[in-house]
Amino acid sequence: MKRNSILLFRCLSLLPLCLAASAQVISSNQPAPQGPVSYASASQLNTLLSQLEEASKAAQADLAKMRVEKWKTDSGSKRQAEGNVDSITRNLQSALPEIIAELRASPENLASTFKLYRNLDALYDVFESVAESAGAFGSKDEFQELENDVSAFEKARRAVAERMETLAGAKEVEVTRLRAALQNAQANTPSQPPAKIVVDDTAPVKKPVKKKSAPKAAPAPANPSPTAAPPK
Repeated sequence: MKRNSILLFRCLSLLPLCLAASAQVISSNQPAPQGPVSYASASQLNTLLSQLEEASKAAQADLAKMRVEKWKTDSGSKRQAEGNVDSITRNLQSALPEIIAELRASPENLASTFKLYRNLDALYDVFESVAESAGAFGSKDEFQELENDVSAFEKARRAVAERMETLAGAKEVEVTRLRAALQNAQANTPSQPPAKIVVDDTAPVKKPVKKKSAPKAAPAPANPSPTAAPPK
């Protein structure tokens, strides 16, 4: 359990790093190469998902055959077991197929792989509780069938955990590669020189135009001479 917790923490911590590094490389106008999924990886996933789908069909058939009402226990325990059976059935019919389809569309998506692991982990816990109750209060056949289903889901859960660990290691390598590509892109981007202001001092300087002043009027005499008196 401790190892699984460390693995989940490692996977979750890598998700934002991958997204951030990818975004930085794309923003630097450098192509972010996305390698195709290898045949080995795709084949491994297809085998795992096919086995999981078969386990889901078998579990749904076994759960449908259960007769919880005939268990030798009180009504409260029966209601709890029936509620768990309904919860498992809904998950197998709805949630699990959606996650499987999502993972088939993106085989090496770490977030989708983690979602599948978390769903299988929850299914296993509830399924194990129902199987233990069947062993205590139900028939021997019911217990044996449910025990086989629990084993199948536990096997699938371990396989998904191992695949998730492999993908986490690959994503860590990818983060390192993207960081190196970003640093290389930044180093090769030429820095733009500061803009220069050019002053053209060869143009002739225009002389200001002088306005012609209006002609000045003759000044009036300050003390006009007295008019001479006519002779007597």
